[in-house]
Amino acid sequence: MATHQSAHAPSPSGERFAVLDPATGEAFDEAPDQQPDELDALVGRAHGAWRSWRADPAARTTALLAAADAVEAAGADLAPLLTREQGKPLAESYAEIARVTARLRYFAELDLRPQLITDGRPVCSEVRWRPLGPVAAIVPWNFPLQLASAKFAPALAAGNTVVLKPSPFTPLATRLLGSVLSAALPDGVLTIVTGHEPLGARLASHPGIRHVTFTGSIPTGRDVARGAAASLARVTLELGGNDAAILLDDVDVEKIVDRLFWAAFRNCGQVCMAVKRVYAPARLYSHVVEALAQRAKTAVVGAGLDPATQLGPVNNAPQLARVERYTAQAVADGARVAAGGRRLDRPGYFFAPTVLADVPARSPVVTEEQFGPVLPVLPYGNLDEAVEAANDTGFGLGGSVWGTDLGRAEEVADRLECGTAWVNHHAELSLAQPFTGSKESGVGVAGGLWGLYGNLTPFVLHVPQEA
Repeated sequence: MATHQSAHAPSPSGERFAVLDPATGEAFDEAPDQQPDELDALVGRAHGAWRSWRADPAARTTALLAAADAVEAAGADLAPLLTREQGKPLAESYAEIARVTARLRYFAELDLRPQLITDGRPVCSEVRWRPLGPVAAIVPWNFPLQLASAKFAPALAAGNTVVLKPSPFTPLATRLLGSVLSAALPDGVLTIVTGHEPLGARLASHPGIRHVTFTGSIPTGRDVARGAAASLARVTLELGGNDAAILLDDVDVEKIVDRLFWAAFRNCGQVCMAVKRVYAPARLYSHVVEALAQRAKTAVVGAGLDPATQLGPVNNAPQLARVERYTAQAVADGARVAAGGRRLDRPGYFFAPTVLADVPARSPVVTEEQFGPVLPVLPYGNLDEAVEAANDTGFGLGGSVWGTDLGRAEEVADRLECGTAWVNHHAELSLAQPFTGSKESGVGVAGGLWGLYGNLTPFVLHVPQEA
């Protein structure tokens, strides 16, 4: 294919912005603040690269497998930088990079073959799959590399090119990832752009973009969809969740408490499909609250580069303010703080792992996505009441049911109005399975063959059969 060059071009404007370390709250590096008027040239380059990239599936497979090898080899450079700008423990950064590598290999080796349609007519009808064109991928700050690969790996494997915009809170590891990938990918196939709004809005509405894939908030997702509608580009939107965990009356609290805690607090609770509400039967309620509170009190909170750290800081000041606001509102509404409940008195954006009891059902910490280290626990009187409460939300990303009788737990999980439901665990995904949300949690599908098809359009070829 083409020659290998940098995956991101320097900004002609020369403007830059500071990147903060959430463990200190201080700037430690800078990134280019690219401007919306620079996108025409970058999208044009992506369109030019698409012509050859889409034409050779075997070469794409080879390039993507080489890209996976390059990312794996660069782990020791990528992981510390990811932790420095995002805040997560170093071990979690290495796990995120491993996921990038695995996803590249998975999609590189998927084989899409034409499908014959036989319907009795004297015509051979064959369904083939064609790539869409340049794809805009807009990624948030909680899993910058993993979510980026969830977008660019299937898009590239399908034969599209990608213009990728990370969050301005976490641009550096993504830029380094782009440089690593440029050793394996032709110029223009994957381009990284960094900057503040309206850069993302302009990218989503750019007339040269044929598919916009976005992960972020519901209000921003609506804006992205409106922007993409101007050129009738396809959209895939993953818009967060407010996942409920229902504990059945036969649950072994001591057996599941550690798994339940980490399902809520991993990555400092900054996970779209984390447990964000727990519903416990009334007779076990006090036990559940105390068990989760004890686990929260023993979690080691610190800088992600410290090997002893289990929970890092909240990523950024606006998100920390949101977590503080929701917690304070819950307490004002009558909630009891069983653990945490406060910002830690140290530099950086640290908030103590918080478990709230006796929270009113309509408090924002229950009804909204708090996206931080705060977990409300609510009692229920009967199971129908718990299922109704779990489903009483505009979100519909995931949910889980926890109990000893697996058949009964499965029946309850099947009643949850969400894209994925788990029994006795939560937020675990295979690369081969679809990931989607219902209600306001998303549009379209990521993951597995479904994610690949989301980056393709069918083309049907009719050829008459000989008499």
